[in-house]
Amino acid sequence: MRISVLTSNGHRPRSSAAAAPPAARRTTAVLATVCAGVLGSQVLHRHRDWGATAAEARATLPGDEFVPEPAEQTTLAVTVDAPAREIWAWLVQIGQDRGGMYSYDWLENLVGLRIHSAVQVQDEWQHLAAGDRVVVVPEGYRPMPAGYAFAVARVDPPTSLVLRQAPPDHPWNGVWSFHVVPVGDDRCRLLSRARTETQAATGLRIATRAMEPVTLVMTRRMLRGIKDRAERQALAAPGRAAAREPDAAPPSAPVPTRRS
Repeated sequence: MRISVLTSNGHRPRSSAAAAPPAARRTTAVLATVCAGVLGSQVLHRHRDWGATAAEARATLPGDEFVPEPAEQTTLAVTVDAPAREIWAWLVQIGQDRGGMYSYDWLENLVGLRIHSAVQVQDEWQHLAAGDRVVVVPEGYRPMPAGYAFAVARVDPPTSLVLRQAPPDHPWNGVWSFHVVPVGDDRCRLLSRARTETQAATGLRIATRAMEPVTLVMTRRMLRGIKDRAERQALAAPGRAAAREPDAAPPSAPVPTRRS
């Protein structure tokens, strides 16, 4: 049985949400959005070493020496079923004006960054040296007219690529490094390490934490983009597919039986 409650004038009372003035509803929506954003940021912060083992997250990696303690760092990692040299061929191509970033191109282009990730290894993008620049934001980009680029601080093919940002060109003193670590025949771990000197200025600390969720998500996709490309290329290599198939038992091998 349904019971209707009426006011003295014969109308049903409005819910508190409907009765709230528009300004109050907008304030509530903003607060809910902020709370959801903070909660999501905290969840991602707890997973800032996404995919990395505890040992990988604690390890000292090439490039860490550029950023003294106290510092904050994150380490992301994926396993790639490909030789180090094939992973490196994709990694060394990164850059807005080179092979792209292998992340969410559609999202980067939605904000006008004009990034198009390569689907092939190109000879002209296979060389980086200390002092070169890896562009991530092109010059002329309206929110950042001067663009944004990392300086190449160290290159150790096919295992380490260290990108650097430091004052006065950048507000942060940090490194963004990539490491290809062989763990077996034709298998490697691909690591990304972001290490930044802890900021004394409150504004920079807030900005660092605010950008962390975006950086984590985009970098995770970047690692998987490199993984997908390297594994496809490795699988297509002559003789590789046959070599990866499990060995068949010889015809004369006895078949084990279960005793009752």
